[in-house]
Amino acid sequence: MRLTGVSPESGRTGLTVRTALANPSTRPGLRLPGRITLTAGSVEVPVRHIRLGLVATAEPDDPEAPRRLVQFHQVRVAGGFVLPARQGRTIPFEFPLPWETPVTIFGGVPLLSLRTGLRTEVAIDPALDQGAMVPVFVHPLPTQAHILTALDTLGFSMRQAGLVDSRLPGVEQALPVHQRLGFWVAPLYAGPITEMETIFVADPAGLEVILWMDRRLALAGITHQSISRFRIWHADADRRDWVATVDGWLRMAINRHAAAAAHADWSATISESAHVSRHPDRPVAPGYGLGGTAGGAGIGGGGGGGDGT
Repeated sequence: MRLTGVSPESGRTGLTVRTALANPSTRPGLRLPGRITLTAGSVEVPVRHIRLGLVATAEPDDPEAPRRLVQFHQVRVAGGFVLPARQGRTIPFEFPLPWETPVTIFGGVPLLSLRTGLRTEVAIDPALDQGAMVPVFVHPLPTQAHILTALDTLGFSMRQAGLVDSRLPGVEQALPVHQRLGFWVAPLYAGPITEMETIFVADPAGLEVILWMDRRLALAGITHQSISRFRIWHADADRRDWVATVDGWLRMAINRHAAAAAHADWSATISESAHVSRHPDRPVAPGYGLGGTAGGAGIGGGGGGGDGT
């Protein structure tokens, strides 16, 4: 399948920019092959540089501010040259996708309204001519896919998928954005929490999984949040019992969350599970990054109630 984006012809230079992808389906950490074709009009065109960028709609930190289109990763693919009048030039590329690239497809189905595109920027002094965006379909890494499948098996249902235009405090990130996947909590785990957000931060070695849990009682005006972090490696992903691993993470994180809000009548711990066959991997040591993991102190501390515990 080949997708092509074509810019409208520039009124000043007559330049047309065409970007084509040999295969728009990819996943984080891979290279996206394609080519850019420039065609000049009746005058020669001095090109300063050509860059490719990943673009998506993201939410700002401020919940009151509107969503906006952001370019969160870019790569220069060509330097300066002069394109003669009525001539063309083709520039092949292999665009490297960061390991933290947000996932937009799971199980062959788009993740709700999340979309990503590849935009071509051709710098022509003193203006920029931008080619049309080409859609890119980002499939999950095997570790991400296993975790999402396990959550589905355990009864969680995805309610939203979005990109946030901010960095996570204390988390080592290559990109200025992060993806959040929101879930309705499965009946087995309901009570201590009503909502959960899952954040993946991937690198070549493994995956950091952040579980952001919330319990809201609207009538009572009570809310409690907690954050737990777990680290998993890409190696041997196909031989792991993922349902047991994710279930173990959830029980540890929920028990910590419930313990932090122990003064509330609705708090409860989960001591048993229908999906326990082995202990989960050891989490990141407490005190690292966001402030700990399940069993350790989170943002705002781990012992008292209130926001962030």
